[in-house]
Amino acid sequence: MRVSSALLVALPALALAEDQVPLVDKVKGWFNQAQSYVSTAIPAAATPVEAAASKVAEKAVANLTLENWRQTINSSASAAAAGPQEWMIYVTGGNKTCFGLCGNTTEAWNKSVPVLAAAPKSPNLGVIDCEIDNILCNTWAASPPSIVHIQIPAPLPDQSAPAPAVRFIPLNRVNTTALNITQLHTEKKFEQTEPYEGIFHPFNGLLVQFGVEVPVAYAFWAFSKMPSWLPMVAISMISRNFMSRRAQPAARPAGAAPAAQ
Repeated sequence: MRVSSALLVALPALALAEDQVPLVDKVKGWFNQAQSYVSTAIPAAATPVEAAASKVAEKAVANLTLENWRQTINSSASAAAAGPQEWMIYVTGGNKTCFGLCGNTTEAWNKSVPVLAAAPKSPNLGVIDCEIDNILCNTWAASPPSIVHIQIPAPLPDQSAPAPAVRFIPLNRVNTTALNITQLHTEKKFEQTEPYEGIFHPFNGLLVQFGVEVPVAYAFWAFSKMPSWLPMVAISMISRNFMSRRAQPAARPAGAAPAAQ
C-alpha cells in the first residue's frame, strides 16, 4: 500500500518534469524511474518546486527606479558577450496611477515569472511601480499596466553601441493571462508591436539627447497633481485681464486736442 501511494505521488512529478517528451516515452520513463521515487517519494515530489525556485532566484526580478535603471540594464548588457540582451519590464501601479485595476495583470505577471525564468535564453526581468516611482514612468511615457520590451544589441566590432529597440506593449486590465505575457518571449509576439522611436525613447530620444527628460517628467508630475479647477481659474483670470486691457481707451498724445463731442 505504501509503495502504491508513493507511486501515485511520483507519477505526477515525473509528468511535470517531462512535459516535452512524447506520450509513449513518457509512459516508459515513468515506470523505469518509479523505483527511484518509492523510497524518497516526498523529497522527490518537492524537487521540481525547489529547482524552479532556484531558477527564479538566479533570474531575479529587478526593481527598477529612476536612480538605478540605467546602471542595472547597462550592466547586464556589458556582462553578455554572446549576443543581444532582452529585457521584459512590467509596468504597474496603484490606485492613483492604475485606478486600482492592475490586480489581474500583476497576478498574471507573477505567474509568468517562473516560466520566463526557466525558458531557453530567458530574458532579464524587471518591474517599475508607477505609484512609487512616477517620475521614471513619466520619463519613459510608460502607463500601467504594460510591458516594456527592450532589446540591447551586442556591441559592434568597433565597440560602438547600436540604439536599443524599445517596445511599449499595453496589457488588457481584465483579460491578460500569464500565457499572454510568456508568449511575448517564447513566441516572439513582441515583434507584433513596432519599436518606439519618439522623443521619449529611454536611450536616445530627443529629451535624452538634450538632457531634459527628468525636468520634463517633473513638469508632467506637477501638472498631474494640479487641481482640475486651477487651469480654468487661471485661464479665466488671463482672459479677463486681456479683455479689460482691450476695453481701455488709447492714451492721448501730449498736447493733442480733446476729441470733439
